[in-house]
Amino acid sequence: MSFLDYAPAPESTSILNLKNTYGLFIGGEFVDGGGHSFATASPSTEEVITTVAEANAADVDRAVHAAREAYDTVWSKMSGAERGKYLFRIARIVQERARELAVAESLDNGKPIRETRDVDIPLVAAWFFYYAGWADKLEYAGRGPNPRALGVAAQVIPWNFPLLMLAWKIAPALAAGNTVVLKPAETTPLTALLFAEICQQAELPPGVVNIVTGAGATGEALVSHPRINKVAFTGSTAVGRKIAQILAGSPTKLTLELGGKGANIIFDDAAIDQAIEGVVNGIFFNQGHVCCAGSRLLVQENIHDDVVARLQKRLSTLRLGDPLDKNTDIGAVNSRAQLERITEIVNSGDEEGATRWSAECEIPAKGFWFPPTVFTDVQTSHRVARDEIFGPVLSVLTFRTPDEAVAKANNTPYGLSAGIWTEKASRMLAIADKLRAGVIWANTFNKFDPASPFGGYKESGYGREGGRHGLFPYLESADWMKGGR
Repeated sequence: MSFLDYAPAPESTSILNLKNTYGLFIGGEFVDGGGHSFATASPSTEEVITTVAEANAADVDRAVHAAREAYDTVWSKMSGAERGKYLFRIARIVQERARELAVAESLDNGKPIRETRDVDIPLVAAWFFYYAGWADKLEYAGRGPNPRALGVAAQVIPWNFPLLMLAWKIAPALAAGNTVVLKPAETTPLTALLFAEICQQAELPPGVVNIVTGAGATGEALVSHPRINKVAFTGSTAVGRKIAQILAGSPTKLTLELGGKGANIIFDDAAIDQAIEGVVNGIFFNQGHVCCAGSRLLVQENIHDDVVARLQKRLSTLRLGDPLDKNTDIGAVNSRAQLERITEIVNSGDEEGATRWSAECEIPAKGFWFPPTVFTDVQTSHRVARDEIFGPVLSVLTFRTPDEAVAKANNTPYGLSAGIWTEKASRMLAIADKLRAGVIWANTFNKFDPASPFGGYKESGYGREGGRHGLFPYLESADWMKGGR
């Protein structure tokens, strides 16, 4: 054993007390679904974790009616201070069950336990704490005095951050006075169902939060329901475009947080070792399953070779393997379908003339895995530089001048995130002003705070989540400010 070897340090699953089957969460209770049940499996072992009910159109209708009744009879009549108490209670229970939730998330999603333990679950609690504080201060949110909730919100979340995306959606909706029907991704429903238990534990009034599980048909039935007042979706640009078409011409409000192809820009005056850590965190965090991932690395030409050499050396130290092992840096790809997509786009990089380098690592016999991979000699026309891969794959391009860096960074249909690495604050601010990205990090990457708004431009969607701006999509101004209706 060399001094860099690590003994296995797996987190125990004994803390989980999972049911063999889970129903839909409607009106404060778990109920049977009308569709076929489906299994949710661990992507690291391909073993079934539990069986989950599928909601059909009738189930979705039940959930929406439960949310509407809860809104009309209880939640809309409750003071902001009282609503805030429930959010505080949920946040505290999330903290109390943090270890259980972290294990469930890593088991169902495939991401390393150190990420769910140290990033995802603490942020979930922070989001509920933050919006609990807003619940009785909505008149200061920027929607004028006495802003009103919209009513029933339909929320559809992705598989890359299952519980965190749930918190991003549910916390501001409830704080603003709305009720919710949420559909988690079909491959990662587990922590949403555990959150339903937390709602029961917090004694949240029945119907305020409803959770319906299923695939695309369930989501389509939800977002197209006529009694929905608001739709919030995080996921692919293709699905977001379809939802926008469904809701076109209707009074239902819509926010979309979609794909990205973020640029991470390193200037020659940057602290290189610090920048390398930021690059690693920007693209290899959560196996690259991050919509705002820094998947395009733009390096000033005169430091390109040094940056690539240091990056390869750093990637050689990353450990790929069991997501429940506390030593693991790179976990499992979420599904076979996603692995096939990653592989297909990576192969196109080879065919188009880019140079592939992958870190040496032992791939487990079972599960879905892809090694950390870097492409050099990349042209802006290559698919690896254009398409959202949503995997642990980095494309490296070069630039000579700041204007060229900006031009290449903006040369994408997406506009979600970017990073700038430089010691000069004046340069950082000047470049940030020219980048068409909703979130720009300076000398860091992938850092989130509930008080900071998040969202994109162009094909990365519209609307913001986080901060007081995250309340806007769930509130409307009082009648006198709108001239009545």
